[in-house]
Amino acid sequence: MENWRNVVLACVLSLLVLFGWPIVANHFFPPANPPATKIVKGKSVPLPAPGATPAADAPAAIRAREVVLQDSPRIAIDTPRLRGSINLKGARIDDLVLATYRETIAKDSPPVRLLSPSGTADAYFAAFGFAGDGVTTPNDQTLWQTQDSLLAPGKPVTLTWRNDQGQLFTIKLSVDENYLFTIEQSVANLSGNAISVRPWSLVSRTGHSKDPSTWTAHTGPIGTFNGATNYDVNFANLDGQEPGFFARIGGTTAKAGTNSFSSKGGWLGFTDKYWLTTIIPDPGKTIDANFRKGEGDRYQADFSAAPVIVPQNRVARSTSHFFAGAKEVTVLDAYKKNQGFANFDRAIDWGWFIWFEKPIFNVLDWLFKLVGNFGVAIILLTCIVRGLMFPIAQKQFASMAAMRAVQPKMKELQEKHKDDKQKLQQELLALYQKEKVNPLAGCLPILLQIPIFYALYKVLMLTIEMRHQPFVAWIKDLSAPDPMTPLNLFGLLDFTPPGFLAIGVLPILLGITMWLQFKLNPTATDPVQQQVFSIMPWIFMFIMAPFAAGLQLYWTVSNLLTIAQQKWLYSRHPTLRAQAGKA
Repeated sequence: MENWRNVVLACVLSLLVLFGWPIVANHFFPPANPPATKIVKGKSVPLPAPGATPAADAPAAIRAREVVLQDSPRIAIDTPRLRGSINLKGARIDDLVLATYRETIAKDSPPVRLLSPSGTADAYFAAFGFAGDGVTTPNDQTLWQTQDSLLAPGKPVTLTWRNDQGQLFTIKLSVDENYLFTIEQSVANLSGNAISVRPWSLVSRTGHSKDPSTWTAHTGPIGTFNGATNYDVNFANLDGQEPGFFARIGGTTAKAGTNSFSSKGGWLGFTDKYWLTTIIPDPGKTIDANFRKGEGDRYQADFSAAPVIVPQNRVARSTSHFFAGAKEVTVLDAYKKNQGFANFDRAIDWGWFIWFEKPIFNVLDWLFKLVGNFGVAIILLTCIVRGLMFPIAQKQFASMAAMRAVQPKMKELQEKHKDDKQKLQQELLALYQKEKVNPLAGCLPILLQIPIFYALYKVLMLTIEMRHQPFVAWIKDLSAPDPMTPLNLFGLLDFTPPGFLAIGVLPILLGITMWLQFKLNPTATDPVQQQVFSIMPWIFMFIMAPFAAGLQLYWTVSNLLTIAQQKWLYSRHPTLRAQAGKA
């Protein structure tokens, strides 16, 4: 009867984990990227990009982008990483694609579009201008003049506009070889009176990010103010909603509606999982910054500097920057170091453990550049981790062997002091000290694995360097789940299992290797523990199925190395091997 109750208890606990985990994981540990491929008749077929921009004739589209782009004169943008154009009407950068990134892994996939002009679906743009008191300033309908025809590295563009009061407004734009635009704004006062002007910059986007914002991966409004990066403001706040329960326990301090900040330097804009647009004032200037909701589903991040008095026949100048591109770790780090952009590397939501996650990324990225295959790099990283932990694992097995050796004495003490728990604890402690064993030593390798596993999870989830990286055969994207599942006979059946049941080959191997690993361990004395350990590998198979294939690969290889290590260590600890054999 007692064993039956233990079995039922173990099954209930397993079901709670199995069905309760997805609810918790969706918020705290979101699964991997959407699948990049689908297995059809045993072959990988690229899938369309999730949430791609609607076609021109789709209901969500306002007007075709090609039509809108012809409405106003433009200057082309051509850099090694960017293609697009500047709209002379309103001085907007509103047409931009990332030349080195594709929507999907298909060979004919178009480049990722980041910015799109107003009047199109998913409008997204940056604008720069001036505000003033008692002076006519340019607006969003102003048609700027220029003698230039191309913006490229080393080829800046100068835009000018003159009002009828004697002021000449100038915006000079330049761009580097990556994703950074430099904006130099100036006002020449040729009138007979002093004027007051203040330059401003803004980023405007329509709709929420297609990447969900979670506790571990922030998307949406983002900024650094007075040296601290703010992840608290989100689209829901700007929509007028107060933060929910999970947001509150995550530490948010954002309020509903417009969120305003006064800051010396810093930056602000919008982030997706892999892409970032942000306006960056001069690091030495104090600005007023805002996140706000506009008409419909339009959102805006903006800043303006303090008003400047421009005497007659004088020129006032200010410099700012605009970043629009991929959140590449080395690029963000270089801008932080060379340009002095505070916390610019924090545009990637590394979280509290950045001190540990970035070294994991650096090692993994170095290995990838060394071998040219990201899956092989993960395997090599796993070998390095297991190698570093080998001495600890050796002590763990020695401790397990010693614990097995003293078990008869422990049972004697338990029988002798079964009615006196305090005395039993004292005697057990004395026994541990006499025999020089530590009952908690076996937990240390597991505890050390947790931060490594979490760091790798964050790296695979957040860093664009891992996006669309293949391994072998059917695994074309290690940042997405394993697409091949036996439930549809590996794609031979025209049936796509639901996400919860779409268990790929790697999660199955993970479950099998974990089961083998547990079989090599000495059997637990507690019947409940025995039942839990027997079911746990198959629970983890389901839990890990939605995660990135790279993470599944890491855990599977780690299990295989642990099994090999256990075999070798058993040869050095016959007592432990004998106990495992009896099990």
